[in-house]
Amino acid sequence: MIRRKLQEKLAELAKGFPALAITGPRQSGKTTLARMAFPDLSYVSLEDPDQREMAISDPRRFLARFPDGAIFDEVQRTPDILSYLQGILDEPGRTPGRFILTGSQQFGLHSGISQSLAGRVAMETLLPFALGELYPKPPSAGLDEVLFKGFFPPVHDHDLAPNDWFNSYVQTCLERDVRNMLNVRDLSDFQRFLRLCAGRAGQLLNATQLANDTGISTKTAQAWISILEAGYIVFLLRPHHANFNKRLVKTPKLYFFDTGLLCWLLGIQEAGHLAVHPLRGAVFENFVAAEAMKSRFNRGLTSNLFFWRDQSGHEVDLVADQGALLMPVEVKSGKTIASDSFAGLDRWRKMAGARSAPPVLVYGGDASLSHGNMHVFSWCDPAWAELF
Repeated sequence: MIRRKLQEKLAELAKGFPALAITGPRQSGKTTLARMAFPDLSYVSLEDPDQREMAISDPRRFLARFPDGAIFDEVQRTPDILSYLQGILDEPGRTPGRFILTGSQQFGLHSGISQSLAGRVAMETLLPFALGELYPKPPSAGLDEVLFKGFFPPVHDHDLAPNDWFNSYVQTCLERDVRNMLNVRDLSDFQRFLRLCAGRAGQLLNATQLANDTGISTKTAQAWISILEAGYIVFLLRPHHANFNKRLVKTPKLYFFDTGLLCWLLGIQEAGHLAVHPLRGAVFENFVAAEAMKSRFNRGLTSNLFFWRDQSGHEVDLVADQGALLMPVEVKSGKTIASDSFAGLDRWRKMAGARSAPPVLVYGGDASLSHGNMHVFSWCDPAWAELF
């Protein structure tokens, strides 16, 4: 069983917080992680109708069954129980870290905790496997195979065909969440919207154009983007506001947390098709952005990621705000470093001056190397993700 990097942070937090909450997309391994990290605690799935009914109808009696604590899985299904849990966590002398809460919808879980358990719960996010977790050594599979399969645990644990698993995932998980949160009855528009989002991965988000192409209102498109964010399917990168005497783009860029799901939504049927797909570069850029996010979350940190683009078209793919310094990252999917690969980073360094950290280039080749004061990393070298 693959040990998750977040487990170290959870062990640290459990020493001081009365409870911990683990959120993230469905099937990212939250339950497995919770049970591995806290093997002595009882486990209760609130997806189970009987357990959920008891928790809803008689929450005091339900909680009394677990005087030594428990793991409550998918706790957003019974949000009222958090108010009753507050009293237990506030009891004097109670051992910290005895209640572990998991949930797949950040809006429901976050709002419930902020209303009832603020200051009592440490919240962490578990995304699908990071590259370094799944492949501690350079993978024998090529880049296209890695991108195509993605990083969701069930695809690897059970050696499932990615297309079969993602088809089921969208139908049974995503669409159910949409129905629960928005009461959507006809999901054909949502399915089309999701695929159109995939076609715009790594691009500036234009909600109005997405709405027009889907045949829905802009307000609906914005609500659906929010649902995809809440389910940890997509994330938005905001433009950094460092103004180097240029007019800046203010629109965020859209990314998916998993390249396997992205490939499935793009209609890619096998890894070999990705090699010649017109959006291969966007899928690779998506991979780098998602790995940077995983690296941050696995260390218990919030996102420090942005991008930079001015209205003249000059752009840096990723910018990591490190406080005093800004680390620019260029992403190139090719296996060969072309002569103009560093042009954008050179331009950034001249504009940013002393504010620029040593630039980073992540590319699709197999060897990491140095180029002047720039760091050039192979996609399969997990060291680059630790820089964020």
